[in-house]
Amino acid sequence: MIRPVARKDLPGLLRLLRHLDQSPERGVLAPEARDLEGLAEELEDGLVLVREEEVAGYVGLYPFWDGAALEGPVAYREEDLPLLLEAAEGRAQEVAVERLYAFPREENRALRRALEGAGFGLLHVTYFFVKRPEGLDYPAPEGVRVEEGFPGAEVYRELYRESEESWALRLRWTDEELEEHFQDPAVHLLVAYRGEVPVGMAEVELEGKEASVAYIGVVPEARGQGIGRALLSEAAKLAKKKGATLFRVRAHDHEKGALELYRGLGFSLEEAVATYAKELKARR
Repeated sequence: MIRPVARKDLPGLLRLLRHLDQSPERGVLAPEARDLEGLAEELEDGLVLVREEEVAGYVGLYPFWDGAALEGPVAYREEDLPLLLEAAEGRAQEVAVERLYAFPREENRALRRALEGAGFGLLHVTYFFVKRPEGLDYPAPEGVRVEEGFPGAEVYRELYRESEESWALRLRWTDEELEEHFQDPAVHLLVAYRGEVPVGMAEVELEGKEASVAYIGVVPEARGQGIGRALLSEAAKLAKKKGATLFRVRAHDHEKGALELYRGLGFSLEEAVATYAKELKARR
């Protein structure tokens, strides 16, 4: 039986999540809490598979981008994953969600088979790399300077549009949303200029002792000149200045240059996450 999660299910769900934690081959986006009260606060729209009065599987649903993201599905048995996906899709249609996303780790072959069997398509694999922020001292090429600061919504959009090859998410943000985002003290934008023309940017997000490069890009005509290295160098300097001891970067599987750059600069692969999506048909 699959039904909405209830408080009485929390101990069983906690055991299931701890089972998930025991192997990266089961890795998937899932609730973070590992105590009963934290789990009760975190859960929003979740379903549990109950067998013989024990929680045997879980899938959650929450708003994400232009649709909803799945937490899980997580189950002890691979054959239960399609059942949870079907239930999640039904719930998504009930609340008028038109697109579902799922985020299994690259190694999670069982869930990836279930997603593909349920009609989800692979968008890309994202590789996350980490290192300490030291040892990344690369000067900007002659005629290029890197400055910190938001250049304004119009300039930002044009730079993002020119340097980003696959995602258009930020292009949907309003001027006010962009201004608010870059006013956050934990968010820093570095822009590379050749003369007065912006040719690249890197966005750094800080959380505790960790700093993440949420985005880095260079316009096509300025690539291969060391501007990406210079932006990464300035991002690492900023991270160190702010007290970060861990520096994280990421790249999609199609970004071969970035992947080679990070590996060549001594970053270690932390994890790889596959992004899947499915368009849902509206119920009549």
